[in-house]
Amino acid sequence: MASAAEQMAQNMSWSAFGKATELRQRILFTIGLLCVYRLGTYIPVPGIDADGLRQFVEQASAGIGGILNMFTGGAIGRMGLFALGIMPYISASIIVQLMTAMVPQLEQLKKEGEQGRKKINQYTRYGTVFLATLQAYGLAAGLEGSGLASEPGWYFRISCIVTLVGGTMFLMWLGEQITARGIGNGISLIIFVGIIAEVPAALAQFLAQGRSGALSPAVIISVLLVVIGVITFVVFMERALRKIHIQYPRRQVGMKVYDGGSSHLPVKVNPSGVIPAIFASSLLLLPTTVSTFSGAQTSPVMATILAYFGPGQPLNLAFMTIMVIFFAYFYTFNVAFKVEDVADNLKSQNGFIPGIRPGQKTAEYLEYVVNRILVLGSGYLAAVVLLPEILRAQLGIPFYFGGTSVLIVVSVTMDTIQQVQSHMLAHQYEGLIEKSQLRGKGAKKRGTKGPSRR
Repeated sequence: MASAAEQMAQNMSWSAFGKATELRQRILFTIGLLCVYRLGTYIPVPGIDADGLRQFVEQASAGIGGILNMFTGGAIGRMGLFALGIMPYISASIIVQLMTAMVPQLEQLKKEGEQGRKKINQYTRYGTVFLATLQAYGLAAGLEGSGLASEPGWYFRISCIVTLVGGTMFLMWLGEQITARGIGNGISLIIFVGIIAEVPAALAQFLAQGRSGALSPAVIISVLLVVIGVITFVVFMERALRKIHIQYPRRQVGMKVYDGGSSHLPVKVNPSGVIPAIFASSLLLLPTTVSTFSGAQTSPVMATILAYFGPGQPLNLAFMTIMVIFFAYFYTFNVAFKVEDVADNLKSQNGFIPGIRPGQKTAEYLEYVVNRILVLGSGYLAAVVLLPEILRAQLGIPFYFGGTSVLIVVSVTMDTIQQVQSHMLAHQYEGLIEKSQLRGKGAKKRGTKGPSRR
């Protein structure tokens, strides 16, 4: 028999969506801010030679420049206001989270609740400004070295740094506003929209290669089937769960004795979601963002690094695999599923795992289970990220739509739909409560006549 929540989910319709005023306002707010983001990608940085930049981007789009263009929503190809994208913020988040796990003072801040979290967020913002300034200076120097600056000099460099750093900070603020007042995770949605915006042009370019005879129809069909298969596999794995049985003992409230119940603790095969893939990609894109625009000014050391760590190279694939697996474990145990907190919550609710003592033993058992699950989860993430990379390097596909992009698109879509459904369920629950209160008031007003006296 279906639960009440499942029955309510089945009753969802467009009429119910129209009545959910708060949800509609949140969706419109999110769409409005995402439109502001897309508009900012078309506002150019001052002092750029537009014609020279267009030719340069066409030459670099087949390599690492295509990857950067995809993750920034085309902003770096146009040197728009948001050319750095949200990657400096993600890189700063990685550094702060790593330091939180290693520095006792930051660990203590994390345990202080809301105030500690605000302080850590402030450190993340400072780190974002620092990293964005370094990347913006590197881009400005690279643009000058490639002859893409109209008037080279310190005035151009300073204006470029101020514009790009300001764009990144504004983009970070947009993400925070979407998370707080909109639907879904703002940072993930910004990356999601940037990828989706570039897919139609990339797909048209890919099909044009087929029409010109550069790619055979068999290759085109095979690539489309691989993309569909990867998407299906990602959806299946993201919904996969390991259910841990939880038992609740009998309890007495007053004179009544309530029987003990049972439930389950769901543990996802991939508790960290798409975060490890984004972290690993941001680390790989950090040095190549500057080198893409440095052109002939690239140093021999950087040229050697790019030769070995280029897309599809063995070292690139090995580094990506290591980073994805590391961040899958790190993010799961430090953010997504903290076994000590889960064990403490079960103990406070008088719940226990059959055969396991509450407290430390429960935490050790949960850590053992999650470690085994993450072997499959991190392997799945690495396979999804690397398989399209290998196929793209071997087949020479002329556009970048790798495993990280597929993970981001699928995961963000599923997460956003789930949040919309949660808001719809909450709205329906509120409607049922209001109806029950109105019926109760109506019954009190009508009253009930007692038995007449004889």
